[in-house]
Amino acid sequence: MPELPEVETTRRGIAPAIQGRHIQQIIVRQPSLRWPVPESLSESLQGQSIRSVDRRAKYLLLNTEQGTLIVHLGMSGSLRILSAGQPHGKHDHVDLIFTDRTLLRFNDPRRFGAVLWTTEPISEHPLLKDLGPEPLTADFDGSQLYALAQNRKMPVKSFIMDSHIVVGVGNIYANEALFRAGILPTRHAGKISLARYQQLAECIRLVLDEAIRQGGTTLRDFVNEAGKPGYFKQQLKVYGRAGLPCPVCGESLTEIRLSGRSTVFCKHCQR
Repeated sequence: MPELPEVETTRRGIAPAIQGRHIQQIIVRQPSLRWPVPESLSESLQGQSIRSVDRRAKYLLLNTEQGTLIVHLGMSGSLRILSAGQPHGKHDHVDLIFTDRTLLRFNDPRRFGAVLWTTEPISEHPLLKDLGPEPLTADFDGSQLYALAQNRKMPVKSFIMDSHIVVGVGNIYANEALFRAGILPTRHAGKISLARYQQLAECIRLVLDEAIRQGGTTLRDFVNEAGKPGYFKQQLKVYGRAGLPCPVCGESLTEIRLSGRSTVFCKHCQR
C-alpha cells in the first residue's frame, strides 16, 4: 500500500507537470472505485486549471478555482504523467488531459483507491476533518504525543499508527521509527516518558523524510509518476528482516503480530 512517503513522492513528481495547466478533457473508464467516481466529474472539472497540488495524510489534493479533486491511491494505485494519446491499459481508470497534451493517468488494479470532487472547504471534508497532525510539520512533536498517550494501555506501535493521533505512520515506518528511538513496540503508550516521546517524534520525522528522499519503499507494486520504484527498502533496519542480525547489536531480530501487522524489533536495543 502506498504510504505517506510514496504519496508525497507522487505529489512532488506530478505537481511541476500539471500545476497551472488547464484541463481539456476527463475520461472515466471505471467509475466503481472504493467510492463511486462522481458522475458530474467531467462537467465539474473541464476548463478549470490546477492551482496547486497538495497532500493531506495519504490524500492528494488537486486544487482548482472551483473546488478540489481528492485522489487516494488505495492499496495499489498510482498516478502517471504521460503524453496524451498513450494507449490505456486494463487498470487505467481515470485520465485528466490538459490543453498542452499532458496526461495524468490514474491506475489502480485493486480498485481500492478513490477519485472524488468537492467544492466545500477541504479541511471540513468528512475524510479529512478528524485527521491528526502531519508528522513533517511544526504541529507535530513529542509533547503532543505524550499528552495524547496519557492513560492509554494500547501498544505504542498501534498508538502512532492511529491517524487521529498523527497521520502517515504506516506499518513499515512505525517499525523503523520505534527501532531508531529504542522503544519496544509492545510498550503501553501511557507508560512512555516525555523525553522518549520527543525522541520518537524526531525519529518518525527522520524516517519519513529519508523515505521521501529515496522515493518511497517498494515492497510490491508502488511506482512513482514516472513509473519508477522507490528505494528506501534498501535502508530498512528491521522491517522484513526477522531472524537477521540487528544492525546495532548483532542479536537476532524478533517478529510478532501486533494488531494483525508484522512487527519486527530487537529485544536487546528496544525497551
